[in-house]
Parts: sequence; structure tokens; C-alpha cells
Amino acid sequence: MKVSEHKLPAVMTSQPGRRFLRLWKMPKQYSSVTATEDISVKTENGLKPKKNLYIRKEGSSNVVFRHVPEEWLLFVTDIFTTLVEIRWRVMFLIFALSYILSWLFFGVLFWVIALAHNDIKDHNNQPCVYEVRSFTAAFLFSLETQTTIGYGFRGMSENCMIAIVVVTVQDVISCFIDTFVIGIVVAKMASARKRAQTVGFSNCAVINLHDGHLCLSWRVGDFRQHHLVEGTAQAQIVRSTVYASGKMDLSFEDLVIQQRDIVLATPTTIFHKIEPGSPFYKMRLVDLRKEDFELVVSFTYTDDYTGTLHQTRTSYTPSDILWGQLFQEMIRTSRRYYRVDYALFNHTARVLVPEGSAEEYELKKQVRATPRQSPRHSLRASPRPSPRPQKKDHHGNLLKSPTITVELMKDSRPEPTNEQRSASQREE
Repeated sequence: MKVSEHKLPAVMTSQPGRRFLRLWKMPKQYSSVTATEDISVKTENGLKPKKNLYIRKEGSSNVVFRHVPEEWLLFVTDIFTTLVEIRWRVMFLIFALSYILSWLFFGVLFWVIALAHNDIKDHNNQPCVYEVRSFTAAFLFSLETQTTIGYGFRGMSENCMIAIVVVTVQDVISCFIDTFVIGIVVAKMASARKRAQTVGFSNCAVINLHDGHLCLSWRVGDFRQHHLVEGTAQAQIVRSTVYASGKMDLSFEDLVIQQRDIVLATPTTIFHKIEPGSPFYKMRLVDLRKEDFELVVSFTYTDDYTGTLHQTRTSYTPSDILWGQLFQEMIRTSRRYYRVDYALFNHTARVLVPEGSAEEYELKKQVRATPRQSPRHSLRASPRPSPRPQKKDHHGNLLKSPTITVELMKDSRPEPTNEQRSASQREE
């Protein structure tokens, strides 16, 4: 595996005619991987084969159904949803054919009525429809009736009741066709799939330190200016296991997101804290590149204008998860506004991140946090024991204070006279 050594830009120097960045080499225990580097993992059989995505980058599912029972019946039963989901060119073709076939059908009916009433051969006969003497004239009358053009050259007469009934049925059917076409076009233009294209995820996910913990993060943003309502972020790890018999099992594991409910007024970075219970807790950088999973992330929200529920999805493979990268800040403040630069939406910068697993990182933090005392320091700091035991009072927590006794002694000798005192002073 090819891993680039982490280098941090320190000073940018500009000179006449050239510009360069001064870089410092970082310690070997820290590394990062950029999106432009070609990272490949070799196995025993060579390079790791490319895996089909379960969810494509644009959010559509990479699933094809085969041998669905009564598939055409299901599509016809729910014809409205079928027409909303088909492509625009197919829908335009179906709508054009619906109008043209209806004109042809009723044109044939008017031509048959003219033949039965002998309006084509006998021009002196009172016709059922004025100026309808051929199939072309019958088709033009059908078109003018259904589109309510009304040129005033062809029209109904009171001679044929059957022609009047056919015109009435054609008018009712034309109203149904117009309503159906307009409803499908409006529903297709306001579909959640089109609105979901204005909410996007970053091209990659990153792993870095956030609040002292290794976190997996990705960025989501709304490219329109109006707000969304009740946005909820979700993430799942999808793993596929293929057995020798050809059987394949899919397993799904939910990731705990720190902040699920988001008001997407500005682009937001979603964090998953790599802690015990997370599938990334015991995963190092080397292990990540050898993994075979798919990180499927989604953002479900309600549009505040239409009130329609939408969901935007994308997926990340292990090669899309950059270790030791941080999303660049794209929000700046001015006097009146918060300015968002979407040119930095997918830009990342290298940061200091240990390439070990989150479990190893937490153990190192615990070891550093534990105080270490040397034996010499402990002997000096420990007080020396007193040879005499200290007495305690009846409560056992206070020392007994010393007792001082004062006695007054009476002198039995007689007091000296004045002559004796003066003689003693002379001798001194």
C-alpha cells in the first residue's frame, strides 16, 4: 500500500518569478492520504478487484430485477407511477402517440359514418358532417374537434344522431387525455428525484481528530438558498459475502451519528465518533484499505415550499475515506451575511492523525493520563514514622493538650529588716 508521509505547509514565500511552499516533515506515526493518490491493495491473486457499488454515487441503487411475476401487469395497474418514473423522451413519445392515435381513431369513425350515409359519393345528399367527403377531411375534422380549433369550414349537422354521439364521446376523452398529460408532467417536474439533485454530499469522507477522539465525517449541503424542514442524517455499513456456491448475503450495520437532526441552512459536517461498538474502532489505516465494505449515507428532509419528502443518498468505499484529512472551512462572516464558498465543498487539508486504530489511541491516552511516581520520589515524599505513639482523646481525632499546674508556696522565714538590707547592699 502506498501511503504518503504527512507534510504540513508552514510558510508560503513569494519571490519574483516563482512561488513555493516550505514544508516540514512530520513524524512517521502520523500519516494522511490525499484524494489524488493512487492507493491499491495487493492480495495473493494480485490487485484487489473492483467491487460493484450497492448504491451509486448519484444515489440510485445498482440493482436489477429479473423474472418478476406479472411484471407488465404491475406496471399497467399503476400506470401513473410508471409514467412518472420513465424517461422524458419515452414520456413525450407516449403522449404524442396518445393524441395522434385518438385523432386517427375518431377520424376513421367519421369516415365510416360518411360512407354509411353516402356522403362521399353523393355530393347533393345532406351530409352528417359538412365538407367531409374523404378520409383526409374526416381526420382534419377529428383534429379540429378534439383541439377545439374551430376554423368554421367543417361542422356538424342535425341529420345523423350517431355522428353527434361520436363528437360528444371524443370531447370527453380529450378532456381526460389533457388532464392525464398535465398531471404527469407536473408530477414528473416536481419529483423528489429532481429536488434531491440540489442536495449533495462531499466526494469523500475523512477520518481525523474531533474533540480528542477519532471521528469519521462527511459533508452535506443544499445548493439552493431556501431552507429545508426536518432534516435527518443516517449512515449504514453494507457488507456483501459471496460463498463458493454462488450465494450472496448482504449485512447492514447502522452507525451512530452525533447529530442526526440538522437544519441545512449552511453546509454541515456530519460526525460519527469512533468508539467501542463502532465497526471502525479496531481498524487501522492499513486495515481500512484491506476492508471490503460500502458506507451508505443518506439525508431525508422535507421541502418547505412543496411539503414533499425527499431523500438524497450516496456511498463511500474504503478508497473514498481519507485518513488524516480535514474539510476546509467554507463559511465566512461579513457585516450582513454568512458567505458560503461552495468551491471549497470537496477540498480537504492534511492534519496530524495517528495511523493506529481508535482503540490503540484511547489506550495511549489512558496511559499518559495515569500519574507515574518513581521509588526515590515516593521515599522522600513519605513522612517518617514517629517513635512515640501519639495519644488520642476519647474521640480519637484530636491530640491531648499538655496540663500546667501552678502551686503557691508560703515562705516561713521572717522578712529582713532595713539594716540587714542595707548591709547586704554594701557587701555587693
